[in-house]
Amino acid sequence: MAIPSYATRSERIWHYVFRGLCALIFLFLIGPLLIIIPLSFNAEPYFTFTREMLSFDPAGYSWRWYEDFFTSSRWLNSIKNSFIIGICSTLLATVLGTLAALGLSSRHMPARGLFMALLISPMIVPLIISAAAMFFFFSKIHLAQTYLGVILAHTVLGIPFVVITVTATLSSFDTTLIRAAHSLGASPQRTFFKVILPLVTPGVVSGALFAFITSFDEVVVVLFVAGPGQRTMPIQMWSGIREEISPTILAVATLLVILSILLLTTLELLRRRSERLRGMTPS
Repeated sequence: MAIPSYATRSERIWHYVFRGLCALIFLFLIGPLLIIIPLSFNAEPYFTFTREMLSFDPAGYSWRWYEDFFTSSRWLNSIKNSFIIGICSTLLATVLGTLAALGLSSRHMPARGLFMALLISPMIVPLIISAAAMFFFFSKIHLAQTYLGVILAHTVLGIPFVVITVTATLSSFDTTLIRAAHSLGASPQRTFFKVILPLVTPGVVSGALFAFITSFDEVVVVLFVAGPGQRTMPIQMWSGIREEISPTILAVATLLVILSILLLTTLELLRRRSERLRGMTPS
């Protein structure tokens, strides 16, 4: 944004200082990525830049660690488990979180604050406490070290994100549309699928993406609840750092960064679509 012509000298100085501080903070946040991504193409099994890489010699760069990832049964099984658990838990969290948000948005819902606090508590309680509690509970009902147990655990962690995003979308929802649909003879089910759901879809999808990211990146709960057969990709990366340090981990981290960028881009597109549906100009 351009500086107004009436800005004083001190305001102009602060404008450039503020931009410089923002640039430094942004550089600090993406600094690790600027190191990890180039190192994932290292031709040597090191976590440092070799002389060939620093001199931009093509011999210093290689796809070998990406090939190792796509040809390793351990890595492929872990990413398969991550997608299976992530997709299933996301579907459950989206359905349950959306229904909960619809109930919380009703004026006739008693003790809304209490139920809202309970639903978002997994975001507040330390993960180590939640993981230990889930382990003891699932052990009692024989769901520990099973796919269903891990999916349910990730569902609990994903529901708060869906509840928050859908509730935020419903806060600006025009309830007169529901009354208009009822006055025209639409049933509650038809009103939900034809009026409510299309307008809150951006919030639902945004919550689902957050739930998927949470499941895909989860480590602590999986360590407690999962067994050897449910080894996810973050667990494989964590074990690789402890047992066998290999630049393959850097290649996997780069792929995860690309996946995160794609998901964040999707969220931004959904945000702009939601603004257009409400007659707002995207910022």
